[in-house]
Amino acid sequence: MDTSAAITMIKMLETVPDQLQENVVEHMRDYIEDIRDEANWKNSFSRTQDKLIAAARQARQEIAGGKSGPLDIEKL
Repeated sequence: MDTSAAITMIKMLETVPDQLQENVVEHMRDYIEDIRDEANWKNSFSRTQDKLIAAARQARQEIAGGKSGPLDIEKL
């Protein structure tokens, strides 16, 4: 990782009051966690995409062949 971006960020934070620094750091933590979370979801979906496509194809074939019908929620 290029540390120059981190150094620039630290220098910018040093110019503002402590409370604002804490607020910015908290927002950065949340933002980074969101990015990690999204990356994990993308990774999970990319590993299962072929299985999801196969399941969707099978469902379509069953519907077309009359083997499947609308879901009756009342029976669940």
